[in-house]
Amino acid sequence: MHRHRDLCERAVDPLEIAAGLEAHGITDRTAARFRHRDVFSLAEEMYARASRDGDAPRPTAPPVPRVRAAWVLLTLLPGALCAAAVAAAQLTQGRTRLIAVGVGFLAVALALRAALRRGPLSRTGEGRPGPRPGAAPGRTTPWTLWLAAYAVLGNGLLLSAIAGGPDALPTGSADGPWPVTVAPVLALTLACAPAAWTAHLLTARARRTLASSRGLEDFAAAVRPLLLGSFALFLGVLAVLLTLCATVLGEPAAYLEALTLGALLFLARLLTVHGFTYAPAVVLTATATLQASALALVFTSRLPGCGFLATPVETLVTAWGAGSVPALVCTAAALALLVHATRKLTRASAHAPAEPER
Repeated sequence: MHRHRDLCERAVDPLEIAAGLEAHGITDRTAARFRHRDVFSLAEEMYARASRDGDAPRPTAPPVPRVRAAWVLLTLLPGALCAAAVAAAQLTQGRTRLIAVGVGFLAVALALRAALRRGPLSRTGEGRPGPRPGAAPGRTTPWTLWLAAYAVLGNGLLLSAIAGGPDALPTGSADGPWPVTVAPVLALTLACAPAAWTAHLLTARARRTLASSRGLEDFAAAVRPLLLGSFALFLGVLAVLLTLCATVLGEPAAYLEALTLGALLFLARLLTVHGFTYAPAVVLTATATLQASALALVFTSRLPGCGFLATPVETLVTAWGAGSVPALVCTAAALALLVHATRKLTRASAHAPAEPER
């Protein structure tokens, strides 16, 4: 009671105390030391014992982050710049195309960096949850850019490397010596806006549920379908965008690899936004490393006596195509993050705003 006095005095119900205790690492095992069956039971006694000023007005639910004009702009900027870069690459030739592609890549990278570090998909901002106890900060932006670059260039480079190439730099077309696939990345950048709105919807609904729930288990049971529904909604919107982009550009849609990559990036941002930064950083790093390793094995196999190194990758590509490598890796990574998210994002403490520093 002395350690968590401020939390008890400002709480409007036992659930708020339970969320705060959970955020500070108090588990059911810890509650058992105080002769309570779980954290919520302990919170009920602390709520009953705490002295509060009954005349002070208190909010019934945590506030939801407000939608601002800059918020909307940052959600639309990556997709708009990527569409402009793709159009410039389609309408130019030779050195002019290389300049357009280089400038477009830099612009899209900066827009994604701004959206991930300062926009609605970042860890900063009003009303964000506080950092989790013992959580290490994770850097995900470089690996996100790497995965996006692999989606454009990786499959073509892998096919060319297996055939003995590449003999030339990419020309920006799907039928060149180094094939380029643009539709998945264009769809993913356009999906930044629905990803941000879906995450905002999840936050708003979860905080309303936080005010009406009577216990931690009740809250988790109510939020779990919200989380899975938000995840399914984003994948549905991404599939529509992918179909439109593939139709306009005349490229294969590559649904499996694009949807698995989108699922991985969306779950990583959801966890990061809610303060769980370590797991997304580790999973994205491992995913990028495995994709790079597949390419490295093919090139290393050209050394004398190392031909066997490329056998697993060549077997996989021969059976299911070059897209099977990122699809397989991203599927495993997305499933791991989905299981992690259903455990972490169904906690009451994951949706409580950060406490002001003293």
